Amino acid sequence: MSKRLFAVAAGLWLSGLVAVGQGAPQYAKPTAVVDAPTFTKDVAPILYKSCTNCHRPGEIAPMSLLTFKDARPWAKSIRDKVSQGLMPPWHADPRHGEFVNDRRLSDAEKDAIVKWVAAGAPEGNPADLPPPPKYAEGWMMGQPDAVMAMTEEYPLPASGTVEYKYFEIPTNFAEDKYVQAIEVVPGNRAVVHHVIVFARAPLPPAPPPDVPRPQPQPQPAVFKFAPDMEQPKDPEREAKKKGPANDRPAPQRMGAFVGGFAPGQNLRLYEPGQAIKVPAGSVLVFQMHYTPNGTATADRTKVGFIFAKEPPKQEMKITALINANFTIPPGAPDQRVDAEMTIQRDITVWSMLPHTHVRGKRWEYQAIYPDGRTETILAVPKYDFNWQTEYIFKQPLKLPKGTKIHSTAWYDNSAANRSNPDPSSEVHWGDQTWEEMQFSGITYTVDPAPAAPTAEVKPGGGK
Repeated sequence: MSKRLFAVAAGLWLSGLVAVGQGAPQYAKPTAVVDAPTFTKDVAPILYKSCTNCHRPGEIAPMSLLTFKDARPWAKSIRDKVSQGLMPPWHADPRHGEFVNDRRLSDAEKDAIVKWVAAGAPEGNPADLPPPPKYAEGWMMGQPDAVMAMTEEYPLPASGTVEYKYFEIPTNFAEDKYVQAIEVVPGNRAVVHHVIVFARAPLPPAPPPDVPRPQPQPQPAVFKFAPDMEQPKDPEREAKKKGPANDRPAPQRMGAFVGGFAPGQNLRLYEPGQAIKVPAGSVLVFQMHYTPNGTATADRTKVGFIFAKEPPKQEMKITALINANFTIPPGAPDQRVDAEMTIQRDITVWSMLPHTHVRGKRWEYQAIYPDGRTETILAVPKYDFNWQTEYIFKQPLKLPKGTKIHSTAWYDNSAANRSNPDPSSEVHWGDQTWEEMQFSGITYTVDPAPAAPTAEVKPGGGK
């Protein structure tokens, strides 16, 4: 990630610290108000619930808000960002779905912060201060049961393009593990653009030559992708992108996706009774996307797991809906790119994560049911590359066999997009930030097959 992008990702607050932005609400000068909200009684509980997970020492936010002394210098900025809806960051359209991880403050919470600042941001009675939240040092999810890090401190240049690097970390698990929480912690946030963690299970041993080999049994497919979304990339364009041999190339087998890190998204907690399976003997594969920032440095990223205490009732699975075959013309302000897949079995969808790069501007997802009914299941009208959120449905989606999931992303390749690295370029799918993606991560479970009907037995043995 460039230095500029990291600054935006880690500190959206900073844009409003010197002067109130255009169109921001204006407030009267602080006055003494009887029964005005105080930090200890009214504001601290809000910050503890919604802000200090990031706004504390060692985390991604640029300042701590754990104490009155920490928060008081930022009072007006807190007011402005909360009033404008920029903090806490949340981008889903509330008209389409409710989400477990909705970070928005209530109107009453916003009002308390505005009135606190208008009254001069008083501290209040120290006796009213609730106990501060307890965090495991370096971890948002709490103390992990297992931590696995890259086996090397990988050096990174000060400049240039770094191809995706792949690092393998043996788990040495003697038995299957069910992961209820996973958190990826970059070793160097300034240069880690994103991380994807795969778990590659060992291949079963080959039978002796004189033992008949069992014929593989066909497994029922879960998804079928629209043919026009599976077209290969342009070979000529891909050939032009070839550079020196990668010193940490992709392995032949990646394994199943288990978690990742991207700006605004590094932690996944599953509900009790749900977990991701990591088979015994698995090897973790870290796919690392590095973006030099002007200073030669190094990185050693790690992942933490919290294990379920017993095998889950629901084994969570993750798939991706992708369209890698598109062209965004130079200067196009609102280019549309679609993708679609058909569900081949009854499934339950638990979450969706839309992903584009800096030209992405909005997303929309529809479920098209077998009876022809169409429902918008998620809309992100102001997609922000700096906050890539996994939207976890409060009411999971039951999608019957034959349902189509259709995704649409819009891109702004014009000069009006201040994040656009080059409005004059034609843009295609690519790994780097100045290229683009149309990618959606989907977490789901396969519903049990309906029980076979049984014949009714009548008295006397007849049917």
